[in-house]
Amino acid sequence: MENFEFRNPTRIVFGRGSENKVGAETAAHSKKVLLHFGGSSIKSSGLYDRVTDSLKAAGVEWVELGGVKPNPRLDLVHEGVRLCKEHKLGLILAVGGGSVIDSAKAIAMGAVIDGDVWEFYLGRGAPVDALPIGTVLTLPAAGSEASTGTVITKEEGWLKRAVNSDLLYPRFSILNPELAFTLPKFQVACGAVDISAHLMERYFTNVRNVAFTDRLIEATLKTIIRQAPLILKNSQDYDAWSEFMWAGTIAHNNLLNTGRIGDWASHDIEHEISGIYDVAHGAGLAVVFPAWMKHVLHHDLDRFVQWAVRVWNVELDVFNPEAVAREGIARMEAFFRSLGIGTTLAGLGIKDDRIDEMADKCTDGDTRTVGNFVTLDREAVRKILRLAE
Repeated sequence: MENFEFRNPTRIVFGRGSENKVGAETAAHSKKVLLHFGGSSIKSSGLYDRVTDSLKAAGVEWVELGGVKPNPRLDLVHEGVRLCKEHKLGLILAVGGGSVIDSAKAIAMGAVIDGDVWEFYLGRGAPVDALPIGTVLTLPAAGSEASTGTVITKEEGWLKRAVNSDLLYPRFSILNPELAFTLPKFQVACGAVDISAHLMERYFTNVRNVAFTDRLIEATLKTIIRQAPLILKNSQDYDAWSEFMWAGTIAHNNLLNTGRIGDWASHDIEHEISGIYDVAHGAGLAVVFPAWMKHVLHHDLDRFVQWAVRVWNVELDVFNPEAVAREGIARMEAFFRSLGIGTTLAGLGIKDDRIDEMADKCTDGDTRTVGNFVTLDREAVRKILRLAE
């Protein structure tokens, strides 16, 4: 096990009606905020009214900025930065899923600097300050409600890049499973894949003697595998949603990182797919992860066998471990398909050949590698994308 320090300062307010506490939670940090959200669904569902009523009751003023898209865009971030500076806002309140929260985090960094926040996403410097962030989660998937990460897309060049900083932990996050009841089935499925990917990025590590966190990750994976079909069968199953939502938060709040070094190549590769084609992140991960696994399988076959046996209930065959591992991959692919998610680039409707472009962008023209479990250069990324066709 590696040395580690663990700290997660995000206050979680979980359960039915918890969005009604947003005013008090917000007022503890600022009385003038940016209310950030996506489309019109928060208004048609009544969530907007409940949130703003709570803000009013707590004496909090707000400026609105809606319009966040999946794979959130840099242009809207710039508008949010402008509003925060112009109105001297003290907190970003994100009401939505991972895209809204990621956009809020970018605004929070940009609002306290004179330059362009995109420089951080290009790795040119790191934030030293940020406005506080609060969230009301409506889509369990990205785990941004209690993580250090944010991912933004710049339409010019279709670059999708990430920043991680402890400054980006939300001060509070409100999690009411009822807010997810009206999600389309496709978004539920993408969320299940996204959460699973966060877990598997951590699971496949070269660090030894991490049996405790192995078991925690396996249990969280099995929770998603069990609960996602129940939710698709009954979208108002509060108990299933509760398990699913909390598992999604734990999957990415860095607790399961402790003592280990995760991989993250699949995320880097997928960012090029969704950056160019604007597909849902979870849908892209369902394509990349199986292909990545097939490419790196023999790097640590024992770990893949353990994963197949413990997570997917594949029968152990000591005389043919590769068959066990490949059956685990096959069962994962079958699970994704059972949710209504394809596992090939063709299934995403991607037919034109921009694989070389994606491999080039992913590795910055073959000047860097991605991944830690196995380091991948441009040619390796290209091979994985070919396997995903």
